[in-house]
Amino acid sequence: MDPESLKYHKEHTWVKVSGKKATIGITHYAQEAMGDIVYIDLPELDTAVEANTELTEIESTKTTSAVISPVSGTVVEVNEGLSEAPELINEDPYGKGWIAVLTVEDESEGDDLMDFSEYEKYLEEEVKLK
Repeated sequence: MDPESLKYHKEHTWVKVSGKKATIGITHYAQEAMGDIVYIDLPELDTAVEANTELTEIESTKTTSAVISPVSGTVVEVNEGLSEAPELINEDPYGKGWIAVLTVEDESEGDDLMDFSEYEKYLEEEVKLK
């Protein structure tokens, strides 16, 4: 997926909304900060998730991090390939490293998220603060 066509959450997740479906993953910045990803606890199908709450957890050689859902919805698909190869998130965070697909009730939820240029500015400011 083209990073410029996605919407971004301040917790370094991205979402691509197409109609009632929302594909979610973590950003390049997030996977880089985590280091080598060694495990992901894929969310259960049919799980209801609220925006700004934990969708799942990812473990890396450095840390365990929550993946925060940028939108509300119900999990209808998970990337089973990550069970065998969680490193796909490191290799291709906007493509083969997607995490889950939700059905969304309110497509306008994505309107409050950052676009690519806003997310880049956010990163610059966040990195300066550290």
